[in-house]
Amino acid sequence: MKRRRHDAHAHEHGHHKDHDHGHAGHHHHGVAEDADRTWLSLALGLIVAFMAVEVVVAFAADSMALLSDAAHMLSDAAAIALALGAMRLAKMPVRGRYTYGLKRAEILSAQANGLTLLLLSVWLTYESVERLVDPPEVGGTMVLVTALAGVVVNIAAAWCMSKANRSSLNVEGAFQHILTDLYGFIATAVSGAVVMLTGFARADAIASLFVVLLMVRSGVSLVRASGRIFLEGAPPGVEPDHVGELMARHDGVAEVHDLHIWELTSGDVLLSAHVLVEPGGDCHALRKGLQAELRDAYGIKHATLEVDHASAWSPGPGPVPAAEDHCENPHGRARVSATRAR
Repeated sequence: MKRRRHDAHAHEHGHHKDHDHGHAGHHHHGVAEDADRTWLSLALGLIVAFMAVEVVVAFAADSMALLSDAAHMLSDAAAIALALGAMRLAKMPVRGRYTYGLKRAEILSAQANGLTLLLLSVWLTYESVERLVDPPEVGGTMVLVTALAGVVVNIAAAWCMSKANRSSLNVEGAFQHILTDLYGFIATAVSGAVVMLTGFARADAIASLFVVLLMVRSGVSLVRASGRIFLEGAPPGVEPDHVGELMARHDGVAEVHDLHIWELTSGDVLLSAHVLVEPGGDCHALRKGLQAELRDAYGIKHATLEVDHASAWSPGPGPVPAAEDHCENPHGRARVSATRAR
């Protein structure tokens, strides 16, 4: 009974510490988010305005490359709009069953962006192959001029997006849309020049397929990154086995097990673990030391640690029992042996 009260107190103390840290930086974070929304809104205005013009020119010139770019610009606009909406949802306070708030709304947005790119690439591939087989007459001059204007607009939109916080997977997803579209417009401008100078109409469809390859690359990257977060995998650069070994080498630690590391949203890494302390060790001091070490080594600011004396699990003399002996449902596979390197 005494040990259970100690665990509850240790967990509560760590919980308050983590949240105090979060509130300390909350105001600055809010200012940054306001700036992000401004830059994203400017990029959205540029994209929507040019897209409307491009659709008209694409049909007038009968250019599949321009139509591909316009379709991609539509996905750009949707990506930015989703990013703005997700940022608003993520700021909503914690309430009811959503104990983490709606922070993962941005990951939903990033995954939607990636899936949109992949779906559009399927349709554009079909249309482009069809035009390779039976190429229509394409207005090369109109394609060239419009594509060059698109390059300028996308450079301006990409510049606006670069001012926002790209460490967010949500913002990065929208930025990848813009960057892909920029490369696509460059390819379309080249195809327009080829058609205008040589009359080789298939250059338009080839440029469209180049855009498709860029879309697939960006789409797969976004879906993979967002999927890892939804499946609660450890973030890149944080290997659970290495983290467990680091914790187990800490002075006074007998064993670490049930270690879990995951991302709540982009850059927001969480960790939980059960730590056994050598007999006579100071559980409170050790927990604080481990949290500081995790913060310094891996940037993990929210670490929930259940800390117990090893003697509470081992009633008699001898080594600390294996995790299977004192865990009803061992999991995580990052359990570290009690035999630390000395």
